[in-house]
Amino acid sequence: MTHNTPLSPRPLGHLGRLAEAHQRVLTTAQLRAHGVTAAELSARCRAGGPWTRLLPHVYLLHPGPPTDEERLHGALRYAAREPGSGVPVQPTGRHAYRPPYPGAVLTGLAALALYGFASAPPLPDLEHVDVLVPRQRRLRSTGYVRVLRTPDLPTPRTVTGLPVAPVPRALADALAELRDGEAVRRLLTEAVRGGHCEPAAVVRELTRAKLLGLPHVVDAVDSLVAEGRAIAEHRLYRMVHEYGLPDPLWNVDLRLPGGPHLGALDAYWPDQAVAVELDTRALHRQPTAAVDPDAPADAFDADAEWSEYARRREHLERLGITVVHLTPRKLRDAMEQQAAVVRTALMAADDREPAACVVVLPR
Repeated sequence: MTHNTPLSPRPLGHLGRLAEAHQRVLTTAQLRAHGVTAAELSARCRAGGPWTRLLPHVYLLHPGPPTDEERLHGALRYAAREPGSGVPVQPTGRHAYRPPYPGAVLTGLAALALYGFASAPPLPDLEHVDVLVPRQRRLRSTGYVRVLRTPDLPTPRTVTGLPVAPVPRALADALAELRDGEAVRRLLTEAVRGGHCEPAAVVRELTRAKLLGLPHVVDAVDSLVAEGRAIAEHRLYRMVHEYGLPDPLWNVDLRLPGGPHLGALDAYWPDQAVAVELDTRALHRQPTAAVDPDAPADAFDADAEWSEYARRREHLERLGITVVHLTPRKLRDAMEQQAAVVRTALMAADDREPAACVVVLPR
């Protein structure tokens, strides 16, 4: 005899008591591994049932709307490759480690919100959650998930247990969707002032994404360059004073007596003929792509700039002036080490031939 009685789901207490957000959001395959049949899953997701279908093949193991954290885990569940689909297992000691969301990385405004950007909209206000996946994946945007394909998936950082794109990449993906110049400026300014990343890294990502041809992005990058330069100079002042270096002449131009301009320097110790130059060349490179849309994203007209920099440095060193090359990132991450490099150059002055006479002018 055939009965058409509705299926009464069997108790699954081990799934109902899960406390962590990532445990409350599971895929069809993961539920199947827990012993949940297709019929049981369908019954539990009926109207008024204890579970909710969040995204295709992704389920929320409680009724009602998802929390912000559950939405993020759901986006990653949807975009990640299932275990056993060719995802490499990373060895860690005696145990093998499988990334929790292989092949999926949060990016864009959601990533910036996770990093704590005050200028990014809060997670509840985001209409979409952007997720990076490898370009060869056949995966479509759906629901609140926007899938962004990339030829090179960035190595993620872990924020609140979630794989998140590095700040420069997250910024580039966010800016690709923004048209408000003031919002773009606020995000870039916070990235630098907040110490999240160096301006040069942002410029590289914006170049790769071919965004430097957009007027509202170019204007914001001009402000970013000025901001980054000012922060680097402040770090240089701090280094000199905190590590007891003698006071230099700041921001000067050198010339030969009655001769040509030799170059601008950020700091100069005339008695020791030692100069410090902050290398912010990466901020001033003009990507060919910004002028020629058909050029590769990483094509820089940097050869001439580097050649000019090297020529000027060699000229100064032929005149007996030691040039110490510092980058903003080194000043941020290894200030004590950079101070030792400058101190060594100053101490070595007595062992060198006297430098040529130069004229020092304020810049």
